[in-house]
Amino acid sequence: MSVVASHSDLFIGGEWVAPAGPDKIEVISPWTEEVIATVPAGSAEDVDRAVAAARSALTRGPWPAMSFEERVALVNRLRDLLVGHAEKLAQVITAEMGSPITQSRNIQVPNPVKILEAYVDTARTYPFEEVRRSANGQALVLRQPVGVVAGVVPWNVPLSLTMQKLVPALLTGCTIVLKPSPETPLDAYIVARLLQEAGCPPGVVNIVPAGREVSEYLISHSGVNKVTFTGSSAAGRRIAEICGKDLRRVTLELGGKSAAIVLDDANLEEVAEALRIGSFRNNGQICTLKTRLVVPAKLQSGLVDCLGAMLDTMPIGDPGDETTQIGPLVTQRQRGIVEGYIESGRAEGAKLVRGGGRPDFGHGWFVEPTVFADVNPDATIAQREIFGPVVSVIPYESEDEAVAIANNSTYGLNGSVFTGDPLRGLQLARRMETGSVELNGKPAGFLAPMGGVKYSGLGREFGREGLDPFIEFKSIGISEEIARSFD
Repeated sequence: MSVVASHSDLFIGGEWVAPAGPDKIEVISPWTEEVIATVPAGSAEDVDRAVAAARSALTRGPWPAMSFEERVALVNRLRDLLVGHAEKLAQVITAEMGSPITQSRNIQVPNPVKILEAYVDTARTYPFEEVRRSANGQALVLRQPVGVVAGVVPWNVPLSLTMQKLVPALLTGCTIVLKPSPETPLDAYIVARLLQEAGCPPGVVNIVPAGREVSEYLISHSGVNKVTFTGSSAAGRRIAEICGKDLRRVTLELGGKSAAIVLDDANLEEVAEALRIGSFRNNGQICTLKTRLVVPAKLQSGLVDCLGAMLDTMPIGDPGDETTQIGPLVTQRQRGIVEGYIESGRAEGAKLVRGGGRPDFGHGWFVEPTVFADVNPDATIAQREIFGPVVSVIPYESEDEAVAIANNSTYGLNGSVFTGDPLRGLQLARRMETGSVELNGKPAGFLAPMGGVKYSGLGREFGREGLDPFIEFKSIGISEEIARSFD
């Protein structure tokens, strides 16, 4: 029996309610190119109901009276339910967006659980109340929920990004309206049912799939206090413009064009193996992937050979097949965008050394893993986020030139340094203009702040810095006697 199911209702106010309008969103398999499910397309009226439910739950009912430990217990129950439904979630994510099933099982579902656990660990030591003394007075500094949150989730790692928005909102006492992507709304319906089973109070979490126009309506809604968005830089700039008009809080985790600097003492086979996940996971559809490979000119051909050998071990095909490592892109439109960039690479003189075409399965929105060499740092394929399995190998002569190439970008989300001398690599990582750097493929983990500079976003997620955007500060002047009661 298929784990994929259509849905006729929206999750608003703790109940499954009929949508205000008749419009449907068709979920199309990137593998078969067939409709596999439908869900309601939320309208402005549905958003109004969801925001009203979230605002009511914020100030009335059981939610505002729940202690921090009770909120933690709720989140931990959700965690256990996610683990219990891991295989179903993995199958649904693979069906709706084409992630290879082994990656869905090993990344798409386990990472959300780890994100949840990390936020709980961080929240346990978060200073929701603290006393600060100064020469002219004492204050009780409160960190209170910012209010109603609008969480807008993209399609590439939908469950992870849902948890990145949902969990800090719950732990800080906010309420939330989640807007899953039209391409991948099905996993959000599972989350809604798990929240019900976990005992989430009505209205605390509301889920409304919708298209772009209704998404803008949610983001600009007068009942929303904060927006948290993950997606393209173009969409993020539009959201920032909308929120800026009303001085609405906003966190933006946007696109990337991350550089991996390979130093002359790096082991090229180890670099290529790290790039299996670092550049090509999820069919190249991850904003932190290293898509600019900055390598000493004398090592360029060696790295290209190692990449080719590594890609030979990454089978392309049915994302539901356990041997597949490269599946289809999420939509026909996305495939067209990626192929347009590949053509621009050819036209601008980059050397196509691998891929560039479509594997012949007769169906599925595939693009072959593609490697360009001798890429000009200013070329379109080196500057624009492609969001597909395409990398640019850019040669350099000196370490200073390598850093300049890495920093020659309007983006600044992630990066890597590969070297046999970690201390040398650390010094170079300090010079990179980006929110995170992975040294020899080592991730920063979910307790460290994650976010970007330049066009890669505003604000941070994860760690204490990831809770701060969901709170409002309040300072209360108090006597020394009251201050001592908090010591």
